[in-house]
Amino acid sequence: MKKTYSVEVDCANCARKMEEAAGKVPGVAALSINFMTQRMSVEFAEDAQEKPVMQAVRKTCRKVEPDFVIEL
Repeated sequence: MKKTYSVEVDCANCARKMEEAAGKVPGVAALSINFMTQRMSVEFAEDAQEKPVMQAVRKTCRKVEPDFVIEL
């Protein structure tokens, strides 16, 4: 399953760092953040449940950028 979320990211470098960190979250098969469109695309692993995975993604991204916002 693949979903797209609206995000608020301050800079392209922060987006890249969050992309790398959140891409390692269990349950994420692929993840990309587009700084220009303020969108995050997440492809979930086959047996992953969206809500707990996205909570972990949010927590991971906030470690990189504390004021990161994602609309779930």
